[in-house]
Amino acid sequence: MRQDRGVSTHPMAEVPDALFPDADSEARWRDRFTAARVSLPRWAHDAPDRNLYLSNSSGVWEVYAWDRATGTRRQATDRPNGTSYAAIGPDGEHIWWFADSDGDEFGTWVREPFAGRPADEEPTAAVPGSAPGYPAGIEIGRTVSAVGVSNDDGTSVFVARAGAPAEVVYHDEHDGGVAALSRDETLLAIGHSEHGDNRHPALRVLSLADGRAVAEKWDGKGKGLDAIGFSPVEGDQRLLVLHERRGREELLIWDIATDTETEIALDLPGEVTADWYPDGSAVVVMHTHEARNTLHRYHIASRLLTTLDTPNGTIAAAAVRPDGTVEYAWSNAARPPVVRAQYRDGTERVLLEPPGHRAPPSVELTDVFVPLAGVGQVHALYARPADAPDGPLPTVFTLHGGPHSADEDRFSAYRAVWLDAGFAVVHVNYRGSTGYGSAWRDAIEGRPGLTELADVAAVHTWAVEKGLADPARCVVNGASWGGYLALLALGTQPSLWAAGVAGVPVADYLAAYADEMEPLRAFDRALFGGSPDDVPDRYVECSPITYVDQVSAPVLVVAGENDPRCPIRQIDNYLDRLTARNAAYEVYRYDAGHGSLVVAETIKQTAIEVHFARRALGLT
Repeated sequence: MRQDRGVSTHPMAEVPDALFPDADSEARWRDRFTAARVSLPRWAHDAPDRNLYLSNSSGVWEVYAWDRATGTRRQATDRPNGTSYAAIGPDGEHIWWFADSDGDEFGTWVREPFAGRPADEEPTAAVPGSAPGYPAGIEIGRTVSAVGVSNDDGTSVFVARAGAPAEVVYHDEHDGGVAALSRDETLLAIGHSEHGDNRHPALRVLSLADGRAVAEKWDGKGKGLDAIGFSPVEGDQRLLVLHERRGREELLIWDIATDTETEIALDLPGEVTADWYPDGSAVVVMHTHEARNTLHRYHIASRLLTTLDTPNGTIAAAAVRPDGTVEYAWSNAARPPVVRAQYRDGTERVLLEPPGHRAPPSVELTDVFVPLAGVGQVHALYARPADAPDGPLPTVFTLHGGPHSADEDRFSAYRAVWLDAGFAVVHVNYRGSTGYGSAWRDAIEGRPGLTELADVAAVHTWAVEKGLADPARCVVNGASWGGYLALLALGTQPSLWAAGVAGVPVADYLAAYADEMEPLRAFDRALFGGSPDDVPDRYVECSPITYVDQVSAPVLVVAGENDPRCPIRQIDNYLDRLTARNAAYEVYRYDAGHGSLVVAETIKQTAIEVHFARRALGLT
């Protein structure tokens, strides 16, 4: 056993040499993380053989260029903490990516030729004249490019034309960003929250000829609008938009030229998003219902909806090639991710086969709908180890981040290692999760954290009564918002949890608000109904540090030194309070931001977390 040494005076987490005594089991869980993965490729509109994608095949998530015509692939970026934001211009001549420092998400866009640059040359500034900040959208045209930048002064949208220095076409103190650029590069759609609520944005379309607003759309309080994209056809000014006028995410087409709209009413439960077919006659619809996805083709003129034959599971992304081929990234809980191509005749093949070994499979997830008085049904997903004996098991309740996200029937190397270690795993799509309608998503407004935990408690009760979970050996675990919920659960529900694992959490909400990036402050103001100056009692009531003296279970906290979302100072405040109580806790700090794009670092953190939980529950 070794122990990491750092600058912190807090007790440091143990880093195990191995999680399993036998070599095969140890290799299996690590192989799931080290297996190369690829994202859905994005291609240049005018040169569709030129593509980019993200992959971890080097051991770090980086940007890759892929020329379909020649089959050539190359790694475009090579940065210590990885690269996660990238784009390609319509002519395919350049690859763009966002260059931050050590995962802090603050930086600028740079670019290099698609074919690469000399080893002794640095990438060039993509939009000279723009300012550094947090990324707030990007659109690249043939002669016009637009980038959104967020910082403490608010949101600015910079537009560069034909290589000239960028100029500001929009600035506001509220959160917003670039949403869509028309194919003829005359119109730019932006999302904004000038009404004070970035959780339910409005849309504005600017003329790039003079910067004036030519169209506005806002559906009112509590109803957001998101621009998906303009029609890919030259001269077509139709904009595909997500709305929630009937309490769930649906589609409409907004014709900017006539300022008219057509809602797309689909006979599908759940929520949808979409993207255009290349000729603008149809959209490919990705439908989300009860933690799984299906794909459909909607023909606009005939209003005909056709279902595409895809396997049961989760589709992370989908897009339509110029020849009508639908490419999509798919996985389910048992089978690792793959990028597939479905041709117009319905046949399919694997599109991208990453190098190296394939990830070992895992086990299926099972659904349960737990009734909660006055709320409805809470959807949860759970799994038992394949070789588990009958009877209650040590159980980890893994709570997703966001909060506006959801756990799905997708492959997770992280879930799989807990199952390998003998734990049952439970996911809870608590109030605040997406995919269950606007009311469910927004139910946490005014009382975040505590609302979600009422749902988690109901699922905990179900798991114990069903005989799945051993009530004396339940672990609450999560990262980001899930880490926040884990700390809050340990203090407000101490009788339910034998241990807690909190990755990159909000621990002290008042300090977090003071230090976090401005877009998240705007999110918090919308979520709480104001800033800490406006509603201080709400922030205090919903902050884990308020309940730190009630924490009785051992706690592991994992924190990024450069995290702009859940900054380190507020975590140290919480840890200092644990120290003052002589509480049982450990901490692991790493030199990156809100999570890591480095595979070895992810493996290390996972091993630390599982090992900590086993020790806390007396399983080692």
